[in-house]
Amino acid sequence: MTALLIILAAIALLIVGYVTYGSWLAKQWGIDPSRKTPAVEKEDGVDYVAAPPAVLMGHHFSSIAGAGPINGPIQASVFGWLPVFLWCVIGGIFFGGLQDFGSLFASIRHDGKSLGEIIKDTMGQRAKKLFLVFGLLVLILVIASFVNVVAGTFFTEEGGFGFAGNPTNNQTTAMISLLFIVLAVIYGYVTNKMNVKTLPASICGIIGIIIITIIGLNCGFVMGRTAWIVFIGIYIVVASLVPVWILLQPRDYLSSFLLYAMMGIAVIGILVAAFTKNAQFTIPAVTGWKTGIGTMFPALFITVACGACSGFHSLISTGTTSKQLKNEKDAKPIGYGSMLIESALGIVSLIAVGMVYSKYTEGGFGSPSAAFGAGIATMFGPEGSSVYNTIAALLTLAVSVFALTSLDTGTRLSRFMFSELFLTEDEATWKDAKNPVRKVLAHPLFGTTFMVVIGCILGGLKLSAIWALFGAANQLLAGIALLAVCAWLGEVGKNNKMFFIPMAFMLCATLTSLVITVINKFKAIGGGEGVWGDYFQLIFALAMAILAVILVIEGIQTFQRQKAGKAKA
Repeated sequence: MTALLIILAAIALLIVGYVTYGSWLAKQWGIDPSRKTPAVEKEDGVDYVAAPPAVLMGHHFSSIAGAGPINGPIQASVFGWLPVFLWCVIGGIFFGGLQDFGSLFASIRHDGKSLGEIIKDTMGQRAKKLFLVFGLLVLILVIASFVNVVAGTFFTEEGGFGFAGNPTNNQTTAMISLLFIVLAVIYGYVTNKMNVKTLPASICGIIGIIIITIIGLNCGFVMGRTAWIVFIGIYIVVASLVPVWILLQPRDYLSSFLLYAMMGIAVIGILVAAFTKNAQFTIPAVTGWKTGIGTMFPALFITVACGACSGFHSLISTGTTSKQLKNEKDAKPIGYGSMLIESALGIVSLIAVGMVYSKYTEGGFGSPSAAFGAGIATMFGPEGSSVYNTIAALLTLAVSVFALTSLDTGTRLSRFMFSELFLTEDEATWKDAKNPVRKVLAHPLFGTTFMVVIGCILGGLKLSAIWALFGAANQLLAGIALLAVCAWLGEVGKNNKMFFIPMAFMLCATLTSLVITVINKFKAIGGGEGVWGDYFQLIFALAMAILAVILVIEGIQTFQRQKAGKAKA
């Protein structure tokens, strides 16, 4: 019954937050439904493509979700369910939702341009370049983390290549995911080139998802881990270069139905478990200040990641979503609402691991994603039963689909930012670059390939070697994004006071985490125990900490200038 009370309390609080605080933010900033959005004014059929609200909601939600709200809360559950619950709810309403909504709003008022352009307008060209370097470092970790997660849910331990009858969960997931790509391309073509309306196309899409799921449950696909990493790398390069309507929009939209279904199955499972006692929620409310992953501050706030606040979301809001938003009135449900749904998913993940908590803490699962699937499946029936196996396979598929969706979007974002890094203020695209070297560096294919190759190489590491650094970098990016939007709102004379506490907290927590990482890696290397992964983490942590401190100094100077200007006025 504890699990049922937790999910009901979370849903109630998140709804209240959306209705009250979300509406207040929209009023403070002046959301204007009559104002034309960049997707309408600059439509180019490639990146600027006005999408129906439901389709864009699917894209945005699937892209920000990824594996973060599943892996993060599950790993943080070692602190107890109460700290994770409070941070998911409070963080989602006042930190993550604020950042996502604010970033999206700032971008649509900047012609759908990136966070770097917003920073340039308020903090200058140098700050923009520093942010782009910082953002690209984060995106490398995003690509590495999710390549690792996706390959881990696809590959077969014994290797091999081809189709498999009586497939394992991984083989089923791989087959359905491959067919899902084909289904997305078909959906994109019929809705954009044959002008089929969203509702009938969605119904056909859902039927298609059911068909490919049945196929995958009966016929899997087998390939080794390295081969899957190469395949994923090639796929995300192609996905990031083709027009959004061909693959990104339709794939993300169709993926969202899996996510909604997954959350629905989880809620039903919680109800079943509450009244049948199929599974028991066994996480203590609080376990203590210090655990195996560190002290509660800063480790809790870094580890939960996307379940409460994620800097990656700001890149999506300003990179792809703002270029597809048809009307400003949809910014609140898409920007703010999606984050709160993700917080609810974080709570669902917490409950799922609570059903198999002893086995999880004893290392009985290969990954948090596996614990998530097993936890929810356990609510319906005993391990090994047909209902257990089917639900576990479907949930593994859902996690993989969302991670691959975030990869699609993250790679496209890296293409935008990599090009921006090498262009001057008067050069709009790589074609405008006057210097031949910069023209090559700013070319979409070069930047995309470079980022994907580095990300895939790092994706071969253990997830634990990437995730801790990804969490700190991701949350630090959230602090920088809050700073950037806060500075812009101050520049245009809108209320920005709600940003200062979340911004300061995220910067303090993440910089503390990076300092701890640097100290630990220095100790490991100095003691002769360091491996190349330790050197990698040390260099990345130092680079991000230095860049963040410089950007914070630039932000403080901007706030001082704004304050002096107001005083003079």
